[in-house]
Amino acid sequence: MFWQEDEDKTRPYNVPDAVLDVSFAMRCKHLPLDHAWALSQAVQQALPWFADTPLAGVHTIHVAESGNGWQRPEDNRQLLIPSRRTRLLIRIPKVRRTDLAALSGQTLDIAGHTLTVGEGRDKPFINAPVLFARYVLSALDEDEPVFLARMAAEIRAKADFKVRKMLCGKSHELQTADGMQQTRHLMIADLDNDSTIKLQQSGLGLGRQFGCGLLLPHKGITSLKPTD
Repeated sequence: MFWQEDEDKTRPYNVPDAVLDVSFAMRCKHLPLDHAWALSQAVQQALPWFADTPLAGVHTIHVAESGNGWQRPEDNRQLLIPSRRTRLLIRIPKVRRTDLAALSGQTLDIAGHTLTVGEGRDKPFINAPVLFARYVLSALDEDEPVFLARMAAEIRAKADFKVRKMLCGKSHELQTADGMQQTRHLMIADLDNDSTIKLQQSGLGLGRQFGCGLLLPHKGITSLKPTD
């Protein structure tokens, strides 16, 4: 774990929009819990240019936990039940935004489950001081200190930023055509304006096409202490 005191992050800043997320309405009754690879393949089949587009990525679909006792299942044999408010999120270079519009109206086959894509709306990045990735690829035998050191080095190379606060979460496996892939949750805090946008644009590690290394704004970790 890396941990230093916060820095001031209040100066005015115009957020670059060369890369952005597009949030699509969707209709889908059920999805496999582990659907990252199947969703990626379906999007690439619908958009043949997508796989060869640098910086493009497909976010996995996450269904919010309700206040009625429902909990996201851990058993990959179980299914997710998307609500009407669940969105399909695609990360794309802005120069491909017009091409991405072709996804609206298409029905995707996600491992035998249909997902119909509705209209999309742009969701530009924000200069959030805290970013979170649900899945970052990690070697099976890579322990936490080694993983964090590797991430710190990649962040320094991509964003010219020395990490001050970074937390590694639990491991998770994703099934792909190349077999099971090991991933870890990752949270990076105390980012400055330039570094947070650069990291959202570039991602971390490989696997953007099936939802790995894609960073999202997080509400923050001010309530946490290094020992938590």
